[in-house]
Amino acid sequence: MTSNKQISRKTGVYPKSKLMARVIPSTFSLYGSSTPSFFPRNPTKTSVSYNLIHKTSLWLCNASKKPGFFDQILDYIEGGPKLRKWYGAPDLLPKDGSIAEDEGDDAEVEEARDAVLVTDGDSEIGQMVILSLIVKRTRVKALVKDRRAALEAFGTYIESLAGDATNTAFLKKALKGVRAIICPTEGFLSKVGNLQGVQHVVLLSQLSVYEGADGIQALMTSNAKKLAEQDESTLMASGIPYTIIRTGSLQNTPGGTQGFSFQEGSATKGSLGKEDAAFVCVEALSLLPENGFIVEVVNGEEKVSDWKQQLRELMEKKGKGQG
Repeated sequence: MTSNKQISRKTGVYPKSKLMARVIPSTFSLYGSSTPSFFPRNPTKTSVSYNLIHKTSLWLCNASKKPGFFDQILDYIEGGPKLRKWYGAPDLLPKDGSIAEDEGDDAEVEEARDAVLVTDGDSEIGQMVILSLIVKRTRVKALVKDRRAALEAFGTYIESLAGDATNTAFLKKALKGVRAIICPTEGFLSKVGNLQGVQHVVLLSQLSVYEGADGIQALMTSNAKKLAEQDESTLMASGIPYTIIRTGSLQNTPGGTQGFSFQEGSATKGSLGKEDAAFVCVEALSLLPENGFIVEVVNGEEKVSDWKQQLRELMEKKGKGQG
């Protein structure tokens, strides 16, 4: 069984299994280089955009500076014991390379609710959300289709769960220890049952985009629109504090390089980079609404240095407008 430690930093050769998910690389943007979008091996030739670091700052990695966060993450994946200790994480896989089955699944043990559950963790934005949470050292649980691929991509940074979320027993297991849920794609909330114990749900919604579509585009997005409508209505009726981030059309643009706009109606015609969308979802966890909060977000000119304060001001402004 090939272990993570067999990845050669000198040769840059990766076992095939390590490239199957390409999870972590998808959250970084490469500039000025035709290098493939997996791990750049020579930081003197490639600048890396760290859009998911706090305050959407751009961290550039080069040989004249100390190793950046990207290299630290890479060291961890390769089995760097110092970084595992720094994150408080154990080894990636058991010595025999197998995935250990959870023990005591049926045991009713009280567990601190300190985890964030990411639904659709296999999706591109779901992966970006997961990495952003890892950077914040958040305990992460993720619903995935391929548990082994998630384990090989993120190691023990996350607890990956594969199963049917409509199954009551599986959902109960998935929600164990969860304080908040981030839904980066539509279709989860309208299908599941009781989310008892969850204190905050963040939903990334493209409903405004779907409603603004016409012609062939409207036909192509009709099912997604239906799911988005059902998700929003289900969440509003759940009684759980929620934040709905209505975004413009999602683009494959580098994160952390543009500002934002929060104008009402902007989501219908505007756009937002996927990396920025994932970042905003995670930042939304910093402020818990009393009931519910809906905000439109697209890329624009406004720079945000304190997201909690920004969201608080938008929430107060919307409250006054409704009063």
